[in-house]
Amino acid sequence: MKRDKEFLREVERRSGQDLQSCYQCGKCSAGCPVSPYKDFKPNRIIRMIQYGQKEEVLKSHAIWLCVSCMTCGVRCPNDIDIAAIMDTLREMAVEAGYSYDAERNVVILHEEFVRSIRIWGRVHEATMLGLYKLRSLDLFTDLIPGIKLMLKMKIPFIPTLIKGAGEVRGMFKKTYDRKQ
Repeated sequence: MKRDKEFLREVERRSGQDLQSCYQCGKCSAGCPVSPYKDFKPNRIIRMIQYGQKEEVLKSHAIWLCVSCMTCGVRCPNDIDIAAIMDTLREMAVEAGYSYDAERNVVILHEEFVRSIRIWGRVHEATMLGLYKLRSLDLFTDLIPGIKLMLKMKIPFIPTLIKGAGEVRGMFKKTYDRKQ
């Protein structure tokens, strides 16, 4: 197993979290609603980062199954925002080319979700899901429930901009420029 000594520092810098303060109490994993479905529980991911197991972490399914419900962070006695760490790890996995090894369709959904927010200032479900379906080639799963939701006007067909859409685009630009 190869260890990357800079991995911990990079994750801490990019996520803004102090992973060294994690003493493995396990409260994050005990509260995680999707923990039973992950290959590594949240506290194990933190330990692997601490040990520099970059490749194992970035190839894991766990980082893609995190739903960012914030239960782990709320339970953490050291106020570590594990959802922010998981988001950072997903970005790093995409940059390193590991994302398609793990959960290809989750990556596509994530990218379309972020693109929708970048364009509209909020998620526009119809365009996000339409583009996701086209890119993933998963055209017919959930088709009937999706049509029903659109007919009931639960998913608006025409997107609307929010008041602060320009500010949201500005945040994306600053973030993107910072990463370059």
